[in-house]
Amino acid sequence: MKKFYITTPIFYPNADLHMGHVYTVTLCDVLARAHRLQGEQTYFLTGADENTGKILKIAAEKGQTIPEYLTGITNNFKELYKKLDISYDQFIQTSDKEKHWPGAIALWNKLVEADDIYKSTYTGLYCLSCETFYTEKDLIDGKCPIHGTVPERIEEENYFFKLSKYTQPIKEKIQSGELNIVPTTRKNEILALLDRGLEDISFSRPIKNVPHGIPVPGDPEQVIYVWCDALVNYISALGYGRADDELFKTFWPADVHVVGKDILRFHAAIWPAMLLSAGLPLPKALLVHGLIISGGVKMSKSIGNVINPYDLINEYGVDAVRYYLTREVSPFEDGDLTIEKFKEAYNANLANGLGNLTARIMKMATTHVKEPVEITKETESDVSVANHIEHFELNKAMDSIWERIGHDDALIAMKKPFSGIKSEEVAIRDEAVLIIKKLVRELYFIASDLEPFLPETSVKIKSAIKENKMPETLFPRKD
Repeated sequence: MKKFYITTPIFYPNADLHMGHVYTVTLCDVLARAHRLQGEQTYFLTGADENTGKILKIAAEKGQTIPEYLTGITNNFKELYKKLDISYDQFIQTSDKEKHWPGAIALWNKLVEADDIYKSTYTGLYCLSCETFYTEKDLIDGKCPIHGTVPERIEEENYFFKLSKYTQPIKEKIQSGELNIVPTTRKNEILALLDRGLEDISFSRPIKNVPHGIPVPGDPEQVIYVWCDALVNYISALGYGRADDELFKTFWPADVHVVGKDILRFHAAIWPAMLLSAGLPLPKALLVHGLIISGGVKMSKSIGNVINPYDLINEYGVDAVRYYLTREVSPFEDGDLTIEKFKEAYNANLANGLGNLTARIMKMATTHVKEPVEITKETESDVSVANHIEHFELNKAMDSIWERIGHDDALIAMKKPFSGIKSEEVAIRDEAVLIIKKLVRELYFIASDLEPFLPETSVKIKSAIKENKMPETLFPRKD
């Protein structure tokens, strides 16, 4: 049986998840569901990056122990995933000493065996928010390029990883397509970085800075730094470094890591270098998506343009949120989300589009077809939908489905079965019934194509067809 392994990044539990996180997990969920529907043995991993210095600070500010804080915030993650209908197979936590720590320690030992770890004193600019050391040239106006904060200058004795040693091998893997980076713009971006050459990076921190971190083997005064800890989750979750490593043997290498463009360097340079050092296969692909912005700018509490995922779910429903993120946003570019745009797309394409088509067809079917319409094939999917999904073009796959919805609307307008069924001529009435049955089958196939994207809606439509009954209003119009 064909295998498919897909991952999200593991997110920092320093705050509740926002629309950017929702976008990442929704993309992964659609791809995972699509591959399951193709009969592939699929594994979908997500989780939380918990062994970071910022957690110590936040827990102290809240008057909680680190385990207390982590339990509360990760439960919030899981609750949102449940609301979003995210079908993950495992939620890995880097604080898990049984599932995660053995893999991180095993990989560290592999890097040591490869003579790629050494100890040195380091003076550098450190951003606590992204757990990263920066050089002066990396900064923008003296500030962290991601968080816009002034990094702290610190001097520490740390262990370092010989990242520079792997500049050329990684470049060759990317250029050959062995590590496929999508879209091409992100591939070119990382190749330009490799052309400038990679520098060795700090791979440990003093234990006083991250007391809940994973101790460096043989040196209890140091803990394994975030990259050699967090990135390892992709294999530790599968059992790497443990006796029960059947998942690792089955699913590694990953078919695709889905990541945001702001963490491209870590996944396209540091992670491949670690794997090469350890003698492990590289992931097959990186899908690098853009950011979710609002009104053309990054969401910010100070600007007041932050959109809470729960607000959208509670007002419009989970499948409306999944619709917007998979059709109205390109996976390869930043996506603009405002309440106005969301409402407009919802009314036009869900309430007046899919919802209205479903109601019209099922009204005719329940009134004029005496028993459920036989579906001769379980699915008759649009080939272009599958092709677009294969190339991660989820928005184009959704466009193809909505083209089919448009065609069916046009067929109703042209053939007018709702009028023909009232004719006094038997032949015209019979033809109208045939058209209605054709429309019901079309609706079933649309629901099948929609299943990875809008699973709840797909089930409702299929159930209505199988029982030949009117479904509840799928998407009530919002005025």
